[in-house]
Amino acid sequence: MKHVEQVQRSGANTVIRTWARASMIMPDMVGLTIGVHDGRRHVPVFITENMVGHRLGEFSPTRTYRGHISRSERTSRVR
Repeated sequence: MKHVEQVQRSGANTVIRTWARASMIMPDMVGLTIGVHDGRRHVPVFITENMVGHRLGEFSPTRTYRGHISRSERTSRVR
């Protein structure tokens, strides 16, 4: 929370990096960009008023969905 206050006082447009995905989004954070760690890198999340009350981790997915295998690829496999 002290980093949020420092950035607001300075008026700088910097990304605050955090590993705390369970942190609650407070009204003081609205308008800031927070880099939430997803296990591999920091995903930039711009905080809006609709996000207040949610957790930071909800907006930084940890898994990438690559889709199901297509039917043509499924039939071309050798069994």
